[in-house]
Amino acid sequence: MSKTIVCRCEDVSLSDLEDAFKQGYHDLESLKRYTGFSTGFCQGKGCTAHAARFLAGLQGGDDMVADPPRVRPLLHPTPAIRFAGEDDGGGEENT
Repeated sequence: MSKTIVCRCEDVSLSDLEDAFKQGYHDLESLKRYTGFSTGFCQGKGCTAHAARFLAGLQGGDDMVADPPRVRPLLHPTPAIRFAGEDDGGGEENT
């Protein structure tokens, strides 16, 4: 028996999505919250379309889902150099 991976970052399989759907999670956002797909490093760039196609098939529709998952922006704008672990040379903390 092979394991079909939907989200490589969080190791969410197709059977995980099927189980979640059987438990009552019938929209993309609740599937995301229950299984954790699209919460990894790629932030859903590699798996959201696959999960949406799977969900649309279970709902009996075409390849589209009416409710795309919500994306939360950063609380405060952060200079990209901060993520690199280097000081931006400003000397002051951005608040």
